[in-house]
Amino acid sequence: MFGKTALYATALMVAAPGIALGQAERVDPGTTGPAWSPYLVGVLIGVLSMLTFYFSDKPLGASTAYARIAGMLGRLVARQHTESLRFYAKKAPAVDWQVMLVAGILLGGLLAAWTGGEITGRWLPPFWVERFGQSVGLRLVVAFLGGGLMAFGARLAGGCTSGHGISGALQLSVGSWIALIGFFVGGVATAMLLFHT
Repeated sequence: MFGKTALYATALMVAAPGIALGQAERVDPGTTGPAWSPYLVGVLIGVLSMLTFYFSDKPLGASTAYARIAGMLGRLVARQHTESLRFYAKKAPAVDWQVMLVAGILLGGLLAAWTGGEITGRWLPPFWVERFGQSVGLRLVVAFLGGGLMAFGARLAGGCTSGHGISGALQLSVGSWIALIGFFVGGVATAMLLFHT
């Protein structure tokens, strides 16, 4: 099971940049708009969340999928250590519906950008160049550190933006509403730092 899924995931990761670069020529980076209506997408995410509860009795969430993927990679390089971790005794590293949800999110993002004419093939967006210069390395380091901080925060908070912000808020969980407010406060503060001149 893992072998076939890993093969499909690898094929998708290899094909996606080629598809993106193939579309880059037909895009004017200064005139792109949203690929799909954010209101429609918001409604569809709400419907998906309700259907997920109805059919599987589980909340919509993505951060556990990354932990499972890390566990699968850990088994490849340090099997004994990975299997000794308490987390993986409760949540075995395996391809489950959450891992497939994350794969669908990546594929859906590519599809939305492609159909909306938003694939530019650029490594650096114009606002980044204006603020921080032309260094691709700096952009990659900041993206990696930001992703690491987000993953740490999701594990610390017991859920990610989809787990707390969609599923938890839908269930009127007080902790999830507090987390959701924190997401917005953190996002606004980060945007102010990033765009402050």
